[in-house]
Amino acid sequence: MTDIFIEGGRALLGGEILETSVQIAGGKINAVESGHGRGSLGIDARGLLVLPGIVDLHGDAFERQMMPRPGVDFPVDVALIDSDRQAIGNGITTVFHATTWSWEPGLRSAENARDLLEAIETLRPQLAADTRFHLRHETYNLDAETEIEQWLSDGRIDLFAFNDHMDSTIASLAKPQKRSRMVERTGLSGETFDTLVERVVSRGDAVPASVARLAKAARDANVRMLSHDDDSPEMRRAFRAQGVGIAEFPVNEETAREAAKAGDFIVFGAPNVVRGGSHTGWTKAADMIAKGLCSILASDYYYPAQLLAAFRLAADGVLPLAEAWNLISAAPPGPQASSIAAFWRKVVAPTSSWSTTKCRCGRELSA
Repeated sequence: MTDIFIEGGRALLGGEILETSVQIAGGKINAVESGHGRGSLGIDARGLLVLPGIVDLHGDAFERQMMPRPGVDFPVDVALIDSDRQAIGNGITTVFHATTWSWEPGLRSAENARDLLEAIETLRPQLAADTRFHLRHETYNLDAETEIEQWLSDGRIDLFAFNDHMDSTIASLAKPQKRSRMVERTGLSGETFDTLVERVVSRGDAVPASVARLAKAARDANVRMLSHDDDSPEMRRAFRAQGVGIAEFPVNEETAREAAKAGDFIVFGAPNVVRGGSHTGWTKAADMIAKGLCSILASDYYYPAQLLAAFRLAADGVLPLAEAWNLISAAPPGPQASSIAAFWRKVVAPTSSWSTTKCRCGRELSA
């Protein structure tokens, strides 16, 4: 690994932005305000910010590289390599590819989940970003349970999320545009898709027991778990009771407050901040951040969003830039800081190694 000397930039160090020089060896800062050592690659950072690399806990924009149009597929390895370049180009140095394994065929099928996991494991040494596997399990996908338990036992899953989009799927059947997008994604005819949904829904009584078994398997494997789109404090408490300590995209403030009260980690989407609100009409992430109800911002479906969100939060006066950057790169401050820091060390270690990204911005911001 090349040693690097970054000179003259404004570096985020210890919660402050300081004009200094930084020496990096072995991927970690080993000196500040030092001279240019022999053999180091020199970078003139005058007029630039020098910031820690971004950790993306949930990013699924790679799906658009796999299927840029409905029914148009590209090889998984090509999609992953392109996604890796996009992630690095937007300052993301650790990326958890949020892979949905659903009961439906097509983009979110069992075959694609297997192919993605194998491709990540194979390509990982060649990828620029530290690349991890975040499995998003659709809870009605009962046929996947045994295989997922084996993946957890074998240490192949880095993060494990419980998703339940069945209610929204059923609701979308009556909305032609949404229905069309779902059907196209699966490659099925409309009639066949309806039959599949009916069959899957009929097995709903078996879902809670399956969730309990998988949660136990994840606990046994020491894999961190997330619950997706919690819509009530009761739902958050139920998942917490099974060891699911991360609330991912809680849909209302009441649920986010329940998570915060118990010390759970709370993830919101950075696109929500950049766009000024949720595309679903749910919780506004900037408001939750201002109220101390957000631990982590993820790229969600758009890799540039984390970088942009940090600067927007600073520009809008929600947080100083140094604190906003913590939401995308490190443990945020506040009463949960020690537990969140421990989470970060466990989940993303050894990715806490300090890496740098240079950011050119058109607006001067102060921390």
